[in-house]
Amino acid sequence: MDGLGWLLEPLSYGFMWRGLLASVMVGVICSVLGTYVILQGMAFFGDALAHAVLPGVVAAYLLAWPLAVGALIVGVLVALGIGALSQRGEVREDTAIGIIFAGSFALGVAMLSTVRSYAVDLAHILFGDVLGVSTGDLWVIFGLGALVLLLIVLFYKEFTLLAFDPTLAVVLRLPAGFLRYLLLVLIAVTIVVSLQTVGIALMLAMLVTPAAAAQLLTRRLPTMMVTAAAIGAFSNVTGLYLSYYVNVASGPAMVLVATTCFGLAFLFAPQRGMIWKYARHAA
Repeated sequence: MDGLGWLLEPLSYGFMWRGLLASVMVGVICSVLGTYVILQGMAFFGDALAHAVLPGVVAAYLLAWPLAVGALIVGVLVALGIGALSQRGEVREDTAIGIIFAGSFALGVAMLSTVRSYAVDLAHILFGDVLGVSTGDLWVIFGLGALVLLLIVLFYKEFTLLAFDPTLAVVLRLPAGFLRYLLLVLIAVTIVVSLQTVGIALMLAMLVTPAAAAQLLTRRLPTMMVTAAAIGAFSNVTGLYLSYYVNVASGPAMVLVATTCFGLAFLFAPQRGMIWKYARHAA
C-alpha cells in the first residue's frame, strides 16, 4: 500500500471521518486552554475535575440523557465549588481539590456499579470512544469548543496578566476572582468536550502534554498556543491512525503520541533541550 492509500483507506469509513474531526477539534481546544493550565500550575485541578464529573456522566447515562449534559452540569458545579471552598482560606486549594476529587469519583463509580454492564461502560467513560462519536457529538464539540476559544480571545490580556503577574493584576483592579472562576469553568467545559475522545482518565494529558512541549519550543505565549494546538491536533490524528492500523485503543494511542512529542521537545528543543544543553556544556 502506498503512502496516499495508507492515509485514505481509514477515511472510507464514516466513523473514522467523525473521529478525525473530533480528534482535531479536541486537540486544538485542549492545547490552547492547556497553556494557561500549565502557566498557572493548575494541572492537579484539571485532573481532579476530569474525574469529578463522573457522577454527572453516570447520572446522564442512567437517565438516557446525552452524557455531555450531565458532565457539563456537574463539572461547572464542582469547579465553582472548589473555587469557593479554597477562596475562603480555611482549606488549602490542593486539599479542597483532593477531597472533592476523591468523593465525586467514588460516588460516580458507586453509581455505575449498579449497572450490570458497568465494567464495559466504565472503560468507555474512563478511556474514551472516539470511534463512537456521532454527528450530534461533533456539533456539541464544535459549539462548546468555539465558546471556549472565543472567551480565551476576549479575555486574552486579562488571563495572560493573571498568569504572569497576579500582583499587577490586583494593582490594576482586574476582577481576579471572576477571571479565576471563568478559567475554572472553561476547564470544566473543555473536559466535557474531550470526554468522548480520550475519556476521564486520560484527560489531563490532553490539557498538559502538548502545552508543556510547546513551552519548551517557544517563549512567546501566542506562538506557544499555536504550537501547542498543532502538537495536540497532530498527536490526536496520529493516534487515531495508530489505533486503526495497530489495533490499540485510540485514547491511549493519542496520549502516547503526545508524550513522545514532549519527549522529543525535552531532548532536542533549541536552547532548552537536554541534548542541546549537554552539547553546549561539552563545548
